[in-house]
Parts: sequence; structure tokens; C-alpha cells
Amino acid sequence: MDLRTRQLRFDIDLLAERLVGATNWLRDYPGTQNMRIGYFGASTGAGAALVAAAERPDEVGAVVSRGGRPDLAGEALARVEAPTLLIVGGNDVPVIGMNEEALGRMHVEKRLEIVPGATHLFEEVGTLEEVSRLAAAWFRCYLTPRG
Repeated sequence: MDLRTRQLRFDIDLLAERLVGATNWLRDYPGTQNMRIGYFGASTGAGAALVAAAERPDEVGAVVSRGGRPDLAGEALARVEAPTLLIVGGNDVPVIGMNEEALGRMHVEKRLEIVPGATHLFEEVGTLEEVSRLAAAWFRCYLTPRG
């Protein structure tokens, strides 16, 4: 159904609920229960990651959004406690504005990185590699093992 209607990709509450469920599973699984959890969301998935992070502040250690729609997190933005990195393509002007506005509504360690020459899907040569580098550095910084 979603292949035709595309309605589920904008059901942020449903996507966030699924992410919280996965987080609960990771917390209960012996091999991951002592690890910090990081969320990486792209496009509408970034909004869902931020909503889920707001729901699980003690579990989520960092969030990275790639070409994301953090505006879709709505009021949850102000409740996010996890350090958050927003990555946007330099040629994705409408999404840059949405991310700048969302950044202003967040009260955590946060940063906006704009990748020059990149469009929304980061299909240009080298741009996705830059996203990977930025995300990995953010996660290394904030996802230290739990004691």
C-alpha cells in the first residue's frame, strides 16, 4: 500500500513508535544492553528519530539527521536531550531553512552541517562520504560505553 500512497513515510508517530520498540529490544538484549544508542534518520525518518529520542532520553545518546525533516518532530524538538547533528545539502535550500528553524527550537548540544554542492539525496560524488564522516565523528564523540 505505501508504495502507492506513500502515507506511512509521513506517519511520524508510527515510525517513532517502531524506533522506540527497537530501542526497548536493544535494551533487553544482553549483547547490547550496556551500549549507548544512536539514531540516524534521513528525510522523514529524522523527524521520527527525534520524536523517539524525546521519548527515551535516558537511552538515546546521539542523533544524526541526513537531509532530514526535523520540523516533523513538532513539539518533541524541545524535549530532545540527545546531542543532535543536522546534515543538509548545500543545494537543498528549502530543507536548510527547515533545519535552521528546528535547530532554534532545540535546547541541547546541536550543530548544523551544510555539505557544499549536495542536493537532497546526496547523490553527488563525495557528498555521501562526507555525510558518513560527519556522522561517524558525531557518534564517536557521544556514544561512549555505559558503565
